[in-house]
Amino acid sequence: MDMPDPTGGFVELLGLKIDEATGDRVVIRWQVRPELHQPFGIQHGGVYCSVVETAASVGASLWLADRGTVVGVSNQTDFLRAVRDGELTAVGTPIHRGRSQQLWQVEITDDAERLVARGQVRLQNLAPAA
Repeated sequence: MDMPDPTGGFVELLGLKIDEATGDRVVIRWQVRPELHQPFGIQHGGVYCSVVETAASVGASLWLADRGTVVGVSNQTDFLRAVRDGELTAVGTPIHRGRSQQLWQVEITDDAERLVARGQVRLQNLAPAA
């Protein structure tokens, strides 16, 4: 079973660029821009949550491959540093990959390589549809 193209829809709306995507590592970049700000002029926390979910889901799907599909069941993201502009990079790596679930960690850094957000997503591995 082929993974659907992860570059359209919401990913495109956020302006995410997937630089690397394997079952062991996912790297995503994007530009912070005013339409992604919250009312006080900094990157909206929901964007961080969305990028964490995207990185984990892409990596988990690639790892599971034709053995099924994955769905996120928990997303826990911490916001560590306010960002108003510039490019951010998210790197997702697996913490645990089991028969029924996976746990992925994603770290988001700014242009100066400072950690600005960190999250983890637990995903359920689903068997292929009959």
